[in-house]
Amino acid sequence: MRTTVGIIGAGPAGLLLARLLHNAGIGSVVLESRDRAYVEQRQRAGILEQGTVDVLRAAGAGERMDREGLRHDGIELRYATKRHRVDFPALTGGRSVMVYAQTEVCKDLIALQLKEGGPLLFEAEALAVEGADTGSPRVRFRHEGVEDVLECDYVVGCDGFWGVARQAVPATLSRTFERSYPFGWLGILADVPPSHDELVYAHHDRGFALLSMRSPSVSRLYLQVPEGTDAEAWRDDDIWAELERRFETADGWRLKRGPITQKSVTPMRSYVHEPMRHGRLFLAGDAAHIVPPTGAKGLNLAVGDVVTFARALAHEQETGSAELLDAYSETCLRRVWQAERFSYDMTTLLHRAPDATAFEDRLQLARLERLASSRAAETDLAEGYTGFPFG
Repeated sequence: MRTTVGIIGAGPAGLLLARLLHNAGIGSVVLESRDRAYVEQRQRAGILEQGTVDVLRAAGAGERMDREGLRHDGIELRYATKRHRVDFPALTGGRSVMVYAQTEVCKDLIALQLKEGGPLLFEAEALAVEGADTGSPRVRFRHEGVEDVLECDYVVGCDGFWGVARQAVPATLSRTFERSYPFGWLGILADVPPSHDELVYAHHDRGFALLSMRSPSVSRLYLQVPEGTDAEAWRDDDIWAELERRFETADGWRLKRGPITQKSVTPMRSYVHEPMRHGRLFLAGDAAHIVPPTGAKGLNLAVGDVVTFARALAHEQETGSAELLDAYSETCLRRVWQAERFSYDMTTLLHRAPDATAFEDRLQLARLERLASSRAAETDLAEGYTGFPFG
């Protein structure tokens, strides 16, 4: 099998890249180790930056998002029983975010790819990337019990942190930067309408909490818990009681309860691999970087990566110049490190470290008071949350 771009991974990054290449008249093949049902049901991110929304619309994948997604023009910060709203459009010249689950993005892009795009192979396990530093890289993969080879001009690894793409970068060329956090998020899905019409980020001396949503009838909520917590050790009533404590306000706001349909614990870490390119192999999304979910940056960073690659390859095809492809890693990493900074700032602002001192607790409150009283501080948060420019 031969194609111009071999794409490993059919998450939102790989699927969007295939769509962008299709629209540019460039052939691709997508290899996904899981089955279609798994990809379409895998619960992940749900906040789309303004730039991601714009890209999906321009790619022809925004119709259902615009119909069913929930535009949000701000977030609410809570601390010391106070409430403060950050108004995104007023601070960013009209930018906002969209609540639309990653599962729905994948469903939309899969439908388009199967209808109009190149081959999309589910249950096709990539085994190795070979010849990345040559003009003809190859992806060895297994599909329907048979081992095969995908010959490419370029390979893009959208196969996550545990995928094979990054393993093809020689260790002598790799640099990694990482930070693990001593806490995680206990996340729940609940069949109950959201208790607030925008996301609520709560700082509390018992730990962080987040009120989010997946739809007008389904709430997504999170609690900071110790690292290594077993989700099943938390009874449903205890989860709701703890959420109520952490979201408490002086004005008597109430949290709506409902049946919990899913609960899990997400570890928190920051990770960057440099470079994001080796020869004709390009890394995108979690294959190259991970952010703690506090800043809602993971999916959006992956979108920025594949937009950068698609533009660079289209430029090379049109002009014969590889200038933008050669700059891929540097271009992406500028945005990646700004997103890492923003996510780290949000995480350390809102979470209580297990060994935090009274001094550090008061510093967090001072930072929150600064956000509530300074337009400049608010603007920095709003610009980071709604997204840094692509490219």
